[in-house]
Amino acid sequence: MLGCLFHSVRDVLLRMFHKINKTENFTPGFICVLHTFGRSLQWNPHIHVLISEGGVGNYTVWRPVKHFNYTLLRNSFRTALLNNMERKLGKSFKKTKAYIYKNCPNGFYVYAKPTLCDNKEVIKYIGRYLGRPVIATSRIDIYDGNYVTFHYNRHEDNKLVIEKVHATEFIKKLIIHIPEKHFKMIRYYGVYAKHHKNSDKLFMSVSNKQKEFLKTFNNWRTSLLLSFGYDPLWCDCGHSMSVLEICHKGTPLIEKYRKLYESGGT
Repeated sequence: MLGCLFHSVRDVLLRMFHKINKTENFTPGFICVLHTFGRSLQWNPHIHVLISEGGVGNYTVWRPVKHFNYTLLRNSFRTALLNNMERKLGKSFKKTKAYIYKNCPNGFYVYAKPTLCDNKEVIKYIGRYLGRPVIATSRIDIYDGNYVTFHYNRHEDNKLVIEKVHATEFIKKLIIHIPEKHFKMIRYYGVYAKHHKNSDKLFMSVSNKQKEFLKTFNNWRTSLLLSFGYDPLWCDCGHSMSVLEICHKGTPLIEKYRKLYESGGT
């Protein structure tokens, strides 16, 4: 069921950027990290998202997007998540779904605080926070052989709370957050997704000589995009052309046109 969280976030963000200009179909890059725990070690599954401040369009190389409609995000996320859960659970979920719509009229909680510090501090904080374990050892104060005492700052009012539980109960609080085997807790979407890295697949099937040529080729394509906003591989039909074969110097076709060029022919 935790997969529903990932799918819902993906659907909402891609749709939000798509609505900016449907013809361009702007696509951002975003990374989703699943945390199943709260500060008190309770079961509290939620997604943290790192998203680019802009997206890539079908024709436009990059469009900055720095403002997000949080009301839209809250309502859209609620709808997407409930629909995904209904598809997963079946008709039995409909009654609960109706109850949630009635009691959550403002959508599901979305926290998006503006950045109040420089980029280096943000990167340092995010890297430490997103990759953290269920509880840091610094929050475990005492273990007397039977009981574990740990502390946390309550989310609602940041008040310090100290808890003392039996070691067995403490272990229970931890192991419920161990993910299932092969379940990915960090996922990449949009322009960060693997299927956007087509060159990696191509690199696996070509020789070292071809790789060097391909790098030059991609630089040429990128240079045109950045300089003139024109993608030479973008077809008027609205689709991107793919490189099926690279002809190197020495092959009959290349040699034919090289000689014509050197002789001043066309």
